[in-house]
Amino acid sequence: MFWPLGRYLLVGCVFTLFVPGSVFAASSDTAWTDWFITQIDQHPDIVAARERMNSLLSTADNLEQPLYNPEFESEYEREEKENNYRIGISQTVDWWDKRGVREQQAKFNQAAARNAYQSAKQQKIAQALATIIKWHATSQAAELALEQESQLGTLLDLVQERQKAGDMGQTDAELTYLGLSQRLNDTARALAQLKRVEAALYEQLPDWSAQWSQIPESLWATSQTTADARWLDEHPEVLAVRGEWEVLRQAAELARRETKADPTFGFNAGQSTDGDVAAVTFSIPLNVRNNFSALARAASQEALSAEARYRAVRRKQQAAIDAAQAALQAYQRQYLRWKTLMAGRGERSANLLEKQWDGGDFSTTEYLLALQQRAEGLNAGIELSMEFQLTRIEWLLQTGQITAALMQPTQ
Repeated sequence: MFWPLGRYLLVGCVFTLFVPGSVFAASSDTAWTDWFITQIDQHPDIVAARERMNSLLSTADNLEQPLYNPEFESEYEREEKENNYRIGISQTVDWWDKRGVREQQAKFNQAAARNAYQSAKQQKIAQALATIIKWHATSQAAELALEQESQLGTLLDLVQERQKAGDMGQTDAELTYLGLSQRLNDTARALAQLKRVEAALYEQLPDWSAQWSQIPESLWATSQTTADARWLDEHPEVLAVRGEWEVLRQAAELARRETKADPTFGFNAGQSTDGDVAAVTFSIPLNVRNNFSALARAASQEALSAEARYRAVRRKQQAAIDAAQAALQAYQRQYLRWKTLMAGRGERSANLLEKQWDGGDFSTTEYLLALQQRAEGLNAGIELSMEFQLTRIEWLLQTGQITAALMQPTQ
């Protein structure tokens, strides 16, 4: 034949099969998932988020401890030849059960910390998966650009041979030159984009290589595209903000109880010039000059502010879920239609165009235009496949199901 279309047709065939069940086929075991989660857990951003969580958990542990420690007291005095001394101990009593409020605060603090960490981890998972998807798309686009460049180069050689034989004029050669020069720019742009995506992958997944590009097929299941109403209130980000609100609610209650003073009881014994002595002591702060009501009021107002923030985040998350679901349904519908429409047409269209140009049914101008339209169609399909998968990832992220979907065994 008059030019090497073998590899070019292979690209078209591979592209028409660029669907979750092929390119993104999952392995039979959990090796990929284990590797991927390990890479995510080792990322500095996730390490930092995990240590922030641990710090908050340690702070919460402190809140569960008793509020007051006992105090040791001693007194010594020299009176003429006599030595007077007393030794005792005192304990402030948590009369208003402030510790109980702090324990509740600690539980909400722990829940908020864990959910904030899970939210950060899910976002990092989504980011890395999206980059792998883009790598697949840019790899296909770059390979297609290289094949088109090679095709036009071979076409130019054939046109020049026909020109020498008198079958074609100078115009055909010039048009092919122009088409090739445009393709050189497109190829450079595609290769540069591929390198940028690969750089992002190495930053997000340091041990990444092409062998780890097969995302589990279960992630692309299209049977579930409607969000469960429970997912909103179970979303890690919503739960984290709700936890912060509950922490501040308990802080407001604690501040209210702090306006009430706790008594201190003590016992001491010793010796004085009159003999052995023993005493029981009692003290309580008198909140007369400052009853700390302003602090309680401020804490209550902060809790109200946190409640408003929680409701705002919940509303925003609901809107994000609705938007992600609408986008997924739109792209899924068009993607499935495109898959049916393009089944086998990549190879057939290439063969048809080749025969028509070789047989003289197409002029060089018409043939170059047809090749350009075919390339644009293939690139549009690559982009449509990528966008469908990206919207699937976004939907899983916004519904809080991305980790569960990733861990789901392949059907």
